[in-house]
Amino acid sequence: RQLRACLICGIVQNNHVFRDHGCPNCNRYVSMAGQADLVADCTSGTFDGVMAMLQPKKSWVSKFAHVNNYRPGIYAAHVYGRVPEDVEEMLTQHGITYHPRDGTADE
Repeated sequence: RQLRACLICGIVQNNHVFRDHGCPNCNRYVSMAGQADLVADCTSGTFDGVMAMLQPKKSWVSKFAHVNNYRPGIYAAHVYGRVPEDVEEMLTQHGITYHPRDGTADE
């Protein structure tokens, strides 16, 4: 199983897709394409549950999961791990508040 989930948005893709194309939602902030180390740091192979989002703007589930502003795709309900501090700082510089997708932000 080569599936990984983005630690920032939760989209699930094959490892080679992250490596070759990056994350379709997060590329404007963190360009993972062609950077295997960044893919390893910003994605996780440990995640629970998946949701298929075909029309994120219209779905109450996507709003509840905070993926309604992202592209259609398969999203993990929980992704275990955290992005490195330098990536979190990069997101902050773009005005993005990083919320861990492992459920710890809900506590």
